[in-house]
Amino acid sequence: MVTEACKKNHVTVNGQVAKPSKEVFATDTITFRKDQITHIITVLDVPENRVGAKLVDIYRKDETPAEAYQHLELLKLSKEHYRKTGDGRPTKKDRRDLDEFGNETITEDWDNIV
Repeated sequence: MVTEACKKNHVTVNGQVAKPSKEVFATDTITFRKDQITHIITVLDVPENRVGAKLVDIYRKDETPAEAYQHLELLKLSKEHYRKTGDGRPTKKDRRDLDEFGNETITEDWDNIV
C-alpha cells in the first residue's frame, strides 16, 4: 500500500517526493495523504529491528493539525446526511411492496363528485 503511494508520488520526505526505497532518519518529516487528510509525521528515532504496531508511536510524532480531523468528521456527517449507510438499491421484496403500493386502486364513488 505504501509502495504504491510512493510510486504515485503521494509521499514526501522533507518536502521531496520519496521513492519506496528512501531511507528515513531521525528528525525527517514525512507527509502523505490518507482519507482526505494530509498527515504530517516526524520521525523521532529509527528502531534497529522491526517493532510491533503498539510500539510505533515511540518512534514517531504525529503533527497533523486537529482541524484536519475535524474536517474529516464533518465530511463523514455530510455523507451520512446525504445517504444513510445500508440504504442502497431496493431489495426484491421492497420493489414488490412498492409495486403493490402503486397498483392499489382508489375506490371512490365517482358518481357523487360535483
